[in-house]
Amino acid sequence: MKNAIFFIAASAIFTSAWAGNVQIQVLDRDGKPVPDAVVVVYPSATTAAAPSLLQLSPTIEQERMRFVPAVTVVMPGTTVRFTNQDRWDHHVRGNPTGVAAAAAPAAPSSNFELRLAGKADGKPANFADVKLDTPGVVLLGCHLHGSMRGHVFVTDSAWTLKTDNDGIARFASVPDGAAQVRVWHAEQLVDLPRKALNVVPGPVLDTVQLSVVPRVRRAPPPAPTGPTNSPGGPMGSYSQAPVSPPHAHQHPGS
Repeated sequence: MKNAIFFIAASAIFTSAWAGNVQIQVLDRDGKPVPDAVVVVYPSATTAAAPSLLQLSPTIEQERMRFVPAVTVVMPGTTVRFTNQDRWDHHVRGNPTGVAAAAAPAAPSSNFELRLAGKADGKPANFADVKLDTPGVVLLGCHLHGSMRGHVFVTDSAWTLKTDNDGIARFASVPDGAAQVRVWHAEQLVDLPRKALNVVPGPVLDTVQLSVVPRVRRAPPPAPTGPTNSPGGPMGSYSQAPVSPPHAHQHPGS
């Protein structure tokens, strides 16, 4: 029993001695913190178990003429649920964006279109599920309301987080050794080069600066009115990705 306890304690000490706590702060061109930037760490060392930093079944709400959250980070193969919480109809369009998307044919699962009826009083919101299989950035839009925009970042590394209000992404127990850091932001149109990082036991702090000053997200606009935006309007037709078709749900009475 004593030997077993000693082995567990020694293993914990050994593991902590070969992992670091990494904090990456993202700043804008003026040196101010940037929230909702995506930070990706690529450790050179591999671990037996990848971290569980991301939601397994995320939901993106269409609420008050917005995609909420504006940026969602997922692993390949994740099913994302889109839910319309507004009283009027919304459309959801997903298209790959960025330099990588322009250089390569778009993955079928990254292109999708669907329409969700508005939420009726006392009824559950309508929703649709879309599975995203290929790493890359998917731009979200709405044909019915052109001001709506969001992004889904399908990452190729389990070590991926969004920055908080202080512009910081915090990673615990990153494998020791050389690593690379990638930072993405929706308004950073020119991709930043990856930054080399040396992970050592203990805290590792670094900064990455954008070449832009992201705009502050505006307050939601007032709800549209009129007969075409009545709650529980018709679903209409929708097209979907041939590889991973979304499943739209229309609730009775909506």
